[in-house]
Amino acid sequence: MTKAADLRAKSDDELSTMLLDLRKEQFNLRFQRATGQLENTQRVREVRRDIARIKTLSSQRKAAAKKS
Repeated sequence: MTKAADLRAKSDDELSTMLLDLRKEQFNLRFQRATGQLENTQRVREVRRDIARIKTLSSQRKAAAKKS
């Protein structure tokens, strides 16, 4: 699980890369769940929440840039 403070320290490009990687992992986890091969079911929840954290931070940054 990634903390919000760690994400704030990253640049927009790094966040975009992380988001892409997490979405790929989420896709793979869904397939593993569907085929019964998923061992760590908690990881699905962690990935989903990390994606939400990144998207929230990105939207906050865009709103702050728009205000300035």
